[in-house]
Amino acid sequence: MYHDALAHLRTVRDLIRFAVSRFNTARLHFGHGSATAYDEAVYLVLRRLDLPLDRLEPFLDAHLLPDEISEVLALIKQRVETRKPLAYLLQEAWLGDYRFYIDERVIVPRSFIAELLPEALAPWIEYPELVHRALDLCTGSGCLAVLLADHYPDAEVDAIDLSPEALAVAQRNINDYGLNDRIQLVESDLFNAVAGERYDLIVSNPPYVDAESVSALPDEYLHEPALALGSGDDGLDATRQIIEQAGRHLNPHGVLVVEIGHNRHTLEAAYPELSFVWLDTSGGDGFVFLLTYEMLVEAGFA
Repeated sequence: MYHDALAHLRTVRDLIRFAVSRFNTARLHFGHGSATAYDEAVYLVLRRLDLPLDRLEPFLDAHLLPDEISEVLALIKQRVETRKPLAYLLQEAWLGDYRFYIDERVIVPRSFIAELLPEALAPWIEYPELVHRALDLCTGSGCLAVLLADHYPDAEVDAIDLSPEALAVAQRNINDYGLNDRIQLVESDLFNAVAGERYDLIVSNPPYVDAESVSALPDEYLHEPALALGSGDDGLDATRQIIEQAGRHLNPHGVLVVEIGHNRHTLEAAYPELSFVWLDTSGGDGFVFLLTYEMLVEAGFA
């Protein structure tokens, strides 16, 4: 099929149509940067041809060289046959305007927290310059640590992960953004290696998929590190530890922000004494919570 396609496809439009058809026929799953077969096809074609990601229309009917068509077809075939997320095949992922190197040592970045920094936290952190120390817990590729350093320019950032392989990827991204002097990588199981350290802002996108959902994940997700996905039967093992220990690592007026997937009702039932603030995201208001140092102290978690 792909060999025959090479003889008939000529334009960017042709390649996008072909990719959409192949993706739909293969029943691929999308959720690592693209929401639909069409979105993924457009991104794949534009990226492989080194065309601007924000300008499709001028290039739709451009005729392509045979080598260019072959390269795009090879990537379409690879996506279909391996069912790897396109982010792994291209070794890049985006959070807003920020590009990050990734590979299968880390989960594909897709945190709602990225869209909340810094404006959505302004009611609790009015002046970014007041954040002198920040922590990205379960940093993975280091993407949120980079965003913290960029949005809070006076902050020194610790980035913690249990996986040394993930930290190697994070180091590459820190190097790419020239932030070695402001971001310190720490290999640790949550707060274990930072006993006694306190922060003005802690963010975390920990593992949060419950066991039932892990067992039913599409093939694309099985290429991601299992350590970064599941967290106990209800998906909240890591989150419980974060909540119960964070108060000892926040400064007065400090803020904790955690993403928890679809676990809002389970979490609220487990901690009725906490007044969770649920932040509005593009996915809704049930995915990211905020707690202050004072809230944690009042509930006895400090």
